Amino acid sequence: MMPALPMLRRRADFEAIGRRGTARATPLLVLKWLRTDGAETRIGLSTPRTLGGAVRRNGVRRRLRVLIRERIGDIGPGWDLLLITRPAAADASQAELGAAIDALLRRSDIGR
Repeated sequence: MMPALPMLRRRADFEAIGRRGTARATPLLVLKWLRTDGAETRIGLSTPRTLGGAVRRNGVRRRLRVLIRERIGDIGPGWDLLLITRPAAADASQAELGAAIDALLRRSDIGR
């Protein structure tokens, strides 16, 4: 089994990224990030109700976690990342979501 991703859980962490973070967007996803002094990179996922019901939102979250887990080694420590899904993400393929994440990481200069 894969190790658990370090997730953002506290409301204050999400709010800090919202206030002081930087953002980039694609038609499928918005990435907000904040540099931290932490030893690990933490991930937050936001799946608004505009995606659909809970089953659909949880499915999108599960797919995103798989994609992030594949890329976490390239990101390196010391980031708080928040991925916000847009309505089109619910119907996107795994490859399209992966390409959107890769584009956002490239454009934000996060990673190696």
